[in-house]
Amino acid sequence: MYWKLTAAAALALSINAPAWAETAAPVAAAASAALKDLQPVPAGRLSDQVQPRAYRVDLTIDPSQERFSGKAEIDAELKRPATTIDLHWRDMNLTRVEVLAGGKVLTPRWELVDDSGVGRLAFAEPVPAGPLTFRFAYDAAFQTAPAGLFRVKVGGEWYAWTQLQSIDGRGVFPSFDEPGFKTPFTVTLRTPPGLVAVSNAPQTGVKREGGLDVHTFAPTLPLPTYLVAAMVGPFAVVEGTVPPTPQRKDPLPLRIISPRPNGDKLTFALEGSKEIVRLLEAYFNDAFPYPKLDQITTPILPGAMENAGADLYNDAIIVMDEQATTGQKRTFGMVVAHELGHQWFGDLVTPAWWDDIWLNESFANWMGFRIGHEWRPGLNLAAGALEEGFDAMRTDALVAGRPIRQPIDTNSQIDEAFDSITYGKGGHVVAMIAGYMGDDKFRDGVRRYMAAHRYGNATSTDFFRAMAEASGDPRVIPAMQSFIDQQGVPLITFAPAGKGKWTVSQSRYARLGTTPPATRWGVPLCARTSGGTRQCQLLTDVSATLTLPGKGAVMPNAGGTGYYRFELPARDWDRLIAVSTRLPGGEAQALADSLGASFQAGRASAGQLVKAARQLAAHQDSYASEAGIEALGSYAEAGFLDAAGQAGFQRLANRIFEPRIKALGFDPRAGAYAGQDPELTQQRQQAVGFLVHRGGDPMLRERLLTATRAYLAGDKAALDPAWFGPGLAAMVEEGGLATAKDLLGRALESTDPVFRPRALGAVGTSGQAEIASWILAGIKDERLRISEWQGLIRGVVAAGGTRDMGFDWLKANYDSFAQSGGGIFFASRVPGMVAGFCSVARADEIAALLRPRLAGKSGSLALERTIERVRSCGVLKDARAGALSAALAKVK
Repeated sequence: MYWKLTAAAALALSINAPAWAETAAPVAAAASAALKDLQPVPAGRLSDQVQPRAYRVDLTIDPSQERFSGKAEIDAELKRPATTIDLHWRDMNLTRVEVLAGGKVLTPRWELVDDSGVGRLAFAEPVPAGPLTFRFAYDAAFQTAPAGLFRVKVGGEWYAWTQLQSIDGRGVFPSFDEPGFKTPFTVTLRTPPGLVAVSNAPQTGVKREGGLDVHTFAPTLPLPTYLVAAMVGPFAVVEGTVPPTPQRKDPLPLRIISPRPNGDKLTFALEGSKEIVRLLEAYFNDAFPYPKLDQITTPILPGAMENAGADLYNDAIIVMDEQATTGQKRTFGMVVAHELGHQWFGDLVTPAWWDDIWLNESFANWMGFRIGHEWRPGLNLAAGALEEGFDAMRTDALVAGRPIRQPIDTNSQIDEAFDSITYGKGGHVVAMIAGYMGDDKFRDGVRRYMAAHRYGNATSTDFFRAMAEASGDPRVIPAMQSFIDQQGVPLITFAPAGKGKWTVSQSRYARLGTTPPATRWGVPLCARTSGGTRQCQLLTDVSATLTLPGKGAVMPNAGGTGYYRFELPARDWDRLIAVSTRLPGGEAQALADSLGASFQAGRASAGQLVKAARQLAAHQDSYASEAGIEALGSYAEAGFLDAAGQAGFQRLANRIFEPRIKALGFDPRAGAYAGQDPELTQQRQQAVGFLVHRGGDPMLRERLLTATRAYLAGDKAALDPAWFGPGLAAMVEEGGLATAKDLLGRALESTDPVFRPRALGAVGTSGQAEIASWILAGIKDERLRISEWQGLIRGVVAAGGTRDMGFDWLKANYDSFAQSGGGIFFASRVPGMVAGFCSVARADEIAALLRPRLAGKSGSLALERTIERVRSCGVLKDARAGALSAALAKVK
């Protein structure tokens, strides 16, 4: 459906239309028989019929209006004569299409032939092979969620941004919207006077024309459509340069650009970005690949995007100062290093098609943690990389799933490639192979790959070839491919085979009640004893013998970097648990993951889970110290435990965290712990979260509530942002619906990128039926952004006390909710909202409700994973919940 033009937008179109668009009337798209019937419509990749060579995109963007207008010209090469040409556009009102070919101006008929955005041009006579130029004039509605060209009001002023990955470029300008087509783009942005305009290349000038500012930009280096950027608004801007480095002789212009209310918290990002660029240049031994770098923020993007020379982030990722929490700084370091790493790995060298998107995201995820850790080692980001990999195993262990690299045949499959398998598993596998090859050899392979494909496209085959040339070990590449091209988590089972010897065998890990297909990998296996040295070998057979010198407990995943789980005899589990506080942090995380997986497979005992949680809680690494108790907490949240088990879990949390708070202290005031060791601040936050959320420490809870009330009354020094989450949640829990309504109003008045989402989260996840009913009935407030409303609904469905109410609402409203314009990847993530259930019957109900709706559509894989998660949890609950509840009930 096309929206009616506002008067202002219509005026802008008439003022700025090019001469070729003024003189001809629009051609009706449906002037004769449907064009889609002329030949098969491509479901995914276009043919190689047309090769674009250059784009000129001219957009009129007034963020205060409901629509924008555009003109686009595409120079291209037609390989063979054609009467039809397929390309991409979507959700736009085309008012003129012309093609210049063979010295003639051709006016085709046009029609959208697939809802994913495949359009077709049909000509009365064949278009001759050779050079041609497409010309389009059009207008379209701004999106309200972060996809395409979207707008948001912040502090009473309107802003607009683009977010084009994966296939939303076609919603902003007609195009050949595939990563394999890389061309220069020349962008012009026409805006109301005085606004800041940003694109990928440096701005070359601004002139006044027809009452608008016309911002012109230099042609870009070759880019795919999904990396093109256009941002317009009354932004705050902080400018600087990245000093010259051994790889780059000239300073690199750098700006941090954010909505005006954030203007006083941009210097941290400016200085941090400088250092991260320097570290990345050193790793690649290559200068930053673009002539400038802008780091831009928006309040509603759920993450960040690596537009070449114009990265886009959620406000909360980079808007901060040196007083920010450890969690915020960890996010900054990892995400900024990830996105800037993409400027080489993804932007400079781009996958030829979406089936190789893992080359972008897996490598960038690994690089984000690696370079982020180098930036500030005290933040312990290297351990965060392992946490993300172990988290991905929970998805990869399902029978329903996909490998890191999979064929993508249809447009509906593209968004599902952006999941924890690509990011978490892919990053962990890259780390494992890099560790096995040796850091220098792996880095040399990366440099070789980048040099061979600069400003072009590449495939997995190209990457593996570069690694083979650098490694000198032909076995490494098949091993890496076995993880990239196969689904599942290897399970390495250790059995004693005599003094210092172990029989190790590999199989595919399976949860209780599931039977995945047999799979074999080339596993870079590294193990040690607590009193010995690390021993590594490549396990390619089903079983082998491993010799481990030294005495003590065996650690089957030395360093925790291996992407596999392990199984031990019960006696050896106990020995490993007993020394868990002395393990390096990565190994402690591996212990927690594999022990929890063993319990879910029906092997490890409930008592071992409880003992490990106690032991690990004393670990000095904040990621490791949380791993065991978090696993038990997930069972408590899922309704897995009986009343005695729930009470026992609360006692366990109290026994773990009350001594920690006593040792670390608790002062809720802003900046009270600024400059303290990040690991200590993170451990304090973990303790407060557990004790306040579950009411385990009434005095601590009251102290936090007092500080939160003072903050809301205007004393901004009373509460540090670290405590927004637990403090606001406790406020809603105490005050009920009246407090929730008041807090919602405060959130919607706020532009604070930390407070606003925390306040809305406290409202949505209250678990109180009265609050949930109010949310589900519909909140009528124009200040509530569509993504925020969706977040409130997700909160209702996620919270244990309101999960059933939320699901009942989804059953009645699923279609409208899934199509409510959630932006990037939203539709493919909706089925996961109901993954918190733990019941075989509920799994069947979810399947009956959603399978017919999602068959063949984006989100179908997420649905199958959700069904399996819910059913598997139900099977485990029936088999083992009694034992776990009994073990927790014994906690004194």
